[in-house]
Amino acid sequence: MPPQYQDQTHILLAVDCIIFGFDNEELKLLLIKRDFEPERGKWSLMGGFLQDSENTDMAANRVLQRLTGIHNIYMDQVGTFSDPRRDPVERTVSVAYYALINIEQHNEELSREHSAEWFSLSDAPPLIFDHGEMVRQAINKLRQKASSQPIGFELLPEKFTMRQLQKLYEAIQGQELDKRNFSKKINQLDVLTKLDEKDMTSSKRGSYLFTFDKDKYEISRNKFSI
Repeated sequence: MPPQYQDQTHILLAVDCIIFGFDNEELKLLLIKRDFEPERGKWSLMGGFLQDSENTDMAANRVLQRLTGIHNIYMDQVGTFSDPRRDPVERTVSVAYYALINIEQHNEELSREHSAEWFSLSDAPPLIFDHGEMVRQAINKLRQKASSQPIGFELLPEKFTMRQLQKLYEAIQGQELDKRNFSKKINQLDVLTKLDEKDMTSSKRGSYLFTFDKDKYEISRNKFSI
């Protein structure tokens, strides 16, 4: 090993995953209860250290699959966190990712194995280290991206009602949206396919179900804005 490398400080590289889900009413965050020191018994994001054969995307995918049991999860990088004092045990740099999953699809048994629980964003407990800042930055990035790309559909079941879609975007943006204006804007985007099926749980008349049409989106992707 050349001395230029040998004489340098060795620093650990980790990934941390901010996992968002949607329960048809609220945007939720999946957290784990830490089972080792420091901060044993406190709430944490799911994370892990980079392995020799991995890049950070691969490491984040591994961490997500281990906790949720889901493959091909939508994820996006939030940023790098490198404060020298962020981990009291060892100098560690972390690359944070946020991920979007359908709560109904995740493996509950794996969650129990890792002492993981879903929390509403408004009721999330204090987190260890700088994980709270990671979550705040992830929410800001999610809001920005969801307004110009249809990533929100990753949080919905394959078939959904217009009310579910509006509730999702209200949860992401953190504010109520006018029902008429929202429906008009969505219809103008022409990215949904209306089905002949209805969800009969919401009212006696029922609500029509829709699916997201990726082909339509690709044609009009430059027009997508919510």
